[in-house]
Amino acid sequence: MPYDLVPPKAGRSPFWRVRGTEYGIELDRSTKVADKASATKLLKQWRDEAKRQHLAPPDEARGLTFAGASVSYLRAGRSKLFVKPLVLHFGETLLSKIGQAELDAAAAAILPDALPQTRNRSVYTPALAIMRHAGVVKAIKRPKWTGGRRLDWLRPDDAFRLLEGANATDKRLGALMTFLLYAGPRLSEALRLTWADVDLAAATALLRETKNGEPIVVHLPQEAVASLANLDKTKRRVFGLTKCARLYALLDKAEKASGVKLAPGSAFHTLRHSHAMWRRLFAGADTASLVASGLWKSRNAASVYEHLDLTAESRKSDLFPTPNRVAV
Repeated sequence: MPYDLVPPKAGRSPFWRVRGTEYGIELDRSTKVADKASATKLLKQWRDEAKRQHLAPPDEARGLTFAGASVSYLRAGRSKLFVKPLVLHFGETLLSKIGQAELDAAAAAILPDALPQTRNRSVYTPALAIMRHAGVVKAIKRPKWTGGRRLDWLRPDDAFRLLEGANATDKRLGALMTFLLYAGPRLSEALRLTWADVDLAAATALLRETKNGEPIVVHLPQEAVASLANLDKTKRRVFGLTKCARLYALLDKAEKASGVKLAPGSAFHTLRHSHAMWRRLFAGADTASLVASGLWKSRNAASVYEHLDLTAESRKSDLFPTPNRVAV
């Protein structure tokens, strides 16, 4: 099936995708654009790249090695995050010799104890980006997370240390993480937030594009208001950050500065989980209250936090007989 545009899916992604196979090169890639005209231009560009790859002489003739491709990649201003371990592993290996088995072996060697999502982010994504920059596109299957849903959350002391480390690293990161913790949105929803939708005087923020497909207004506690007030308001977007290697590099610095390590693969989402748990523990919210906040669409979605908190019924075990208290 030739490359074709796949329209955005409501509640999942606002972006068009390109999917299909041409010249033996399989592609399933987000365009990162929401309008069809721009997506169509990228479709043509990626078709041309596939054709050039198909007609290009073999790597042996061009002398394309992973180390050489990495140098070109970095000189083009791309992120250096995660590149060094890959260069040390592959070195002068020709790109034509790097396929599924070789990338799987690299992931196991570089990150032997890591979760699939960590290997994906730290090995597969940068390696394939380097190869793609050199004009080499291959059909590679990435590792998939097959375990249960992660529900890590932060106790207050750890959360405060992490926010302190984030603010010391970059005030935009500190404000973003404070917003995630105290307002409870998803990372993508926060990154899209614009100043036009923030009212610091009323302590509210409008999330126009949510996973649920419906806009919601969230309350901004004083901590969030104070953090946002320190940001540059001449920019359109509030935080001026995007979900990319640079963002995770800043997070890594904040974690090292604070001594708090978030769960791999769901680092920023841990703050949303923490928001839900803090609502339950410190504000008396139950599952119905979480749904009423608008941040969770259904009781089923919000009920995942129930088993992480003691219910009133569970606490009744305090009434059991003991040697010093006989049941009546």
